[in-house]
Amino acid sequence: MSLLSQQELRSLAHEYGTPLYVYDAATITGQYKKLSSAFAETDTRFFYACKALTNIQVLKHINGLGCSVDCSSINEVKLALRAGFDPGNILYTSNGIHFSEIEEAQGLGVHINIDSLSNLEKFGRKFGHSYPVGIRLRPNIMGGGNLKVSTGHDKSKFGIPVDQLDKILTLVSTHNLYIQNLHIHTGSDIKDVDTFIKGIDVLFDIIPSFHELDSIDLGGGFKVPYQEGDAETDIPLLAKKVKEAFDNHPNSDGRHLQVWFEPGKFLVSAAGYLVTEVNVLKETSATTFAGVNSGFNHLIRPMFYEAYHRIENISNPTGVQKEYSVVGNICETDTFAWDRKLNEVREGDLLVFYNAGAYGFEMSSNFNSRFKPAEVLVENGKARLIRRRDEFEDLLRNQVINQELKMKN
Repeated sequence: MSLLSQQELRSLAHEYGTPLYVYDAATITGQYKKLSSAFAETDTRFFYACKALTNIQVLKHINGLGCSVDCSSINEVKLALRAGFDPGNILYTSNGIHFSEIEEAQGLGVHINIDSLSNLEKFGRKFGHSYPVGIRLRPNIMGGGNLKVSTGHDKSKFGIPVDQLDKILTLVSTHNLYIQNLHIHTGSDIKDVDTFIKGIDVLFDIIPSFHELDSIDLGGGFKVPYQEGDAETDIPLLAKKVKEAFDNHPNSDGRHLQVWFEPGKFLVSAAGYLVTEVNVLKETSATTFAGVNSGFNHLIRPMFYEAYHRIENISNPTGVQKEYSVVGNICETDTFAWDRKLNEVREGDLLVFYNAGAYGFEMSSNFNSRFKPAEVLVENGKARLIRRRDEFEDLLRNQVINQELKMKN
């Protein structure tokens, strides 16, 4: 359900130009409250998976809600710190990175997850028991709506396979590691809450081997509805089943374990809108193309994941519906939608893409030397620019130009 009206989106497009990313802070707040209310009876902590959207003003808003943050790189950690997150509320989950990045994260005082035996051994050699650490495990569970975003199966690069538990325990014993957390993440777009319960079952077989745990991390990947008929993950049902799972799996030594989740898309997807303008209509024998002033350089999900985004013509909302193939202006195939029913489209009309808050701007590029869009945040009923639109000089930034050639004599 859109909280920003078509009139508001038209007004913002007029003020800030197009293409334009717009984020509604109230939607983010509502999604977070949905989670915190559902899990009110369990000791649960939420870390926003900020790889979905890292604009620092969005991070500040999420920090203000009392939500923690999950980071996938050391630069995301630094952005979170810049946004005001306390180091104790930052989780850094490494993935195939050089150990120096883990060392830097340790120096910043944040929670750390390690996903390889190699880096776990290096961490043990350097820090021993002096710094708590988490281990990301691969549970060998297939989860998620698309293989490209499924991360827990037996061919996934993520995490240390659970069948290597003996090797993990050898490292823990050899280096006296302080293992604070066990982490799994099976994928994105998880609708079936039992996928999370399967993960709990895997972890409860392993928990007795780690005597200093204070939390387990079930990852994220909550399903969000993209089109009519879609349903999001049943969060109240998930909360109920998580509580039941812990009630039925008491720890043998009576330890209390906090449950962590890492919602990313769930918090920001529905909050985002990409507003574009129709450049050209092109009728062919196969279809009518509506070419907009954007492309997969701004929203890559349809081409990358075959993801569906609802599209509306907000300039002609009462027009007769016709079928259009909505495409971008990139010199590659960049089709947003084939044969989509839209109210009659005219050149100059504004088309809005919904659910564009997650992995929209975040995965954008300057392909074809085109500018990245501006970003606007609507908060407390007021809109403000939170990223200016690229200008030509931005394309040259960091390039080395006018360099004199030095000839060898």
